[in-house]
This record gives sequence, structure tokens and C-alpha cells, in this order.
Amino acid sequence: MNPIRPASAADASRIAEIIITNYRVNFYPFFRNDPFYFGELNVVDMAAEYAEGTQALQHTYVYDDGVVKGVLRVCGDEVEKLYVEPQFQSQGIGAALLEFAVSQMQVTNLWALEYNKRGIAFYSRHGFLPNGETMIEDEWVPLIRLVRQPDSKEQIV
Repeated sequence: MNPIRPASAADASRIAEIIITNYRVNFYPFFRNDPFYFGELNVVDMAAEYAEGTQALQHTYVYDDGVVKGVLRVCGDEVEKLYVEPQFQSQGIGAALLEFAVSQMQVTNLWALEYNKRGIAFYSRHGFLPNGETMIEDEWVPLIRLVRQPDSKEQIV
């Protein structure tokens, strides 16, 4: 049985928990912005983004093997979000979500936080390499674009 399925409104709070936990674990150490990471960024507001009928919910999938352990949001040919609950990382869940995005959604690219070396290494192992394009999001968040290499189909595990 494939544990990846479209997200439902019932998943909203779990999706929010996964995303916020990852933001705090992976990004807070670089930005040290207490008011944002422990004030503005909260489960209630994030869950509202994934309420019934929202655009975000329509493009979101979860890895659910009885417990929702990972989340994937795709827009067109781009991964917008891919997060796995930290306790379940390094178990192939992120790879399964990324493979799903590539094979079922024809994803070819994504943006990653420039400082997120672990995330960039993960994507690189799966054929997504920096193409030199960068941008600054929200006036202070440096991102780099990673593009799937055409001959990297076999690299997704």
C-alpha cells in the first residue's frame, strides 16, 4: 500500500506541526528571530492555510502509514514544501515524497534555503542540483534554485 495520499482538511493541524517543527529546528538557528519563530509562526495560523477548500490543501500530499509523518506541497513543476517530522527523518520518507513528486507530478525544480546544507545535500543525492539562480525571499531569506537533472531518474530511491 502506498502511504502517500492527498492531504485533507483533517490533516491541517498535523501538517502545521510538521512544518513549524522543521522551521524551528532547521531555520531558527540561522535567523534567531524569536518574535517570528515563537510568535507569528504558530500551529493555529499555519493550520488555517490548509483548511477545506484552500489552495494550499489542493496541492498538498502527506506520507501517512497510520501516522502523518511527512508533507509535500507542489505547485506546477515545483516542490514548494517537503518536510518530514524530525523523529522520522532518515527513514526514506522524504525520498518517497520526492519520488512521488517527480514521477506523479512531473516536478523538475525547487527552492532551498541557502544555509540548509543538509536539505541541499538530500536534494542533490536525488538529482536536484543548484543551477546558479538565487533570490531573496521576504527581504532577508536567501534561496537557491535546484533543478532536476534529466539523467538522474535512477538516483531517486
